[in-house]
Parts: sequence; structure tokens; C-alpha cells
Amino acid sequence: MSKIAFQDCYIQSLSHCYGCGKNNPEGHQLKSYWLDNFEGSKTIAHFTPKPYHTAIPRFVYGGLLASLIDCHGTGSAAAVVHYKNNLTIGSDPTIRFVTAALNINYLAPTPIDKRLELVGEFSQVKDNKVIVDITLSTHNVICVKGEVVAVKMPATFK
Repeated sequence: MSKIAFQDCYIQSLSHCYGCGKNNPEGHQLKSYWLDNFEGSKTIAHFTPKPYHTAIPRFVYGGLLASLIDCHGTGSAAAVVHYKNNLTIGSDPTIRFVTAALNINYLAPTPIDKRLELVGEFSQVKDNKVIVDITLSTHNVICVKGEVVAVKMPATFK
């Protein structure tokens, strides 16, 4: 696994996301990496929910799970387009992605006291659009499956 998270390579002016921005101390601070031996094809992130992320006692709020999938998906999209074009993530010009569509399927209750693992795989990779399929699991139980359709961030966002 790479030692530097994709999100930690983003330029300062684009690092404020509530889900993954290093410049947002109140956010989730999600960090995404290449999965060992799968650079360019699979990504991974981990997150441990806090007690206040509850939906009902003992289980994680579904909105949190959706936001983790969302941020892991857009981070993974940026990383794979950099990889495909032999660029270093964070290099100039900045290539960032935003969510065009987010599809979530909740498959099992997600316990609040366990570390969560998100694994992303790419079903489509183009320079301007990436589709990432993500599974969120804990202790080998898949709790959520999501699909992130990520599109290149418009220049007007910079």
C-alpha cells in the first residue's frame, strides 16, 4: 500500500472536503490508497466510526456510509486517471473529480464499533469520467455496495 493517501496529494486550495479534505479538521479525514499489488486497478480505505455516527444503538448511520463511499470513489477516480496518464497525483495540472451519481445498496447493518474497509474497483475509466464500484465491509461481511460515477471537476470549481 502506498504510504501517501491520494487525498493528501491534493493541492491546498482543493483540500477542504468534509469527507476527505486534509484541511477540514471537523471532517472524516478519509484516506484512500492503492490496494497492495493492485496499483491502477483497486483502491482501499479504512474508517472507524465514532459513537456519534449512530443511526440506532450499535449501528452506523447510513448517510455516513454513503459519504465514505462517495469520497473514496472520487479520490480513486483522480488516482486512476493520474495513473493511466503516467502522472503523479497532485501534479500540475490538477485533476480532480466530483460526483455525478451515487448509487448505494445497504446489504447488512453496519456495526458502529468496528473498523470499516472500503475497496474500490473500476468498471470504466476515461479521462473525464470514471465509474468506481465500492464495497464497504467489516470483518469480512459486506454491509454496503456503492457505485460512484465521477466526472472531471469543472474548471469553474478551482
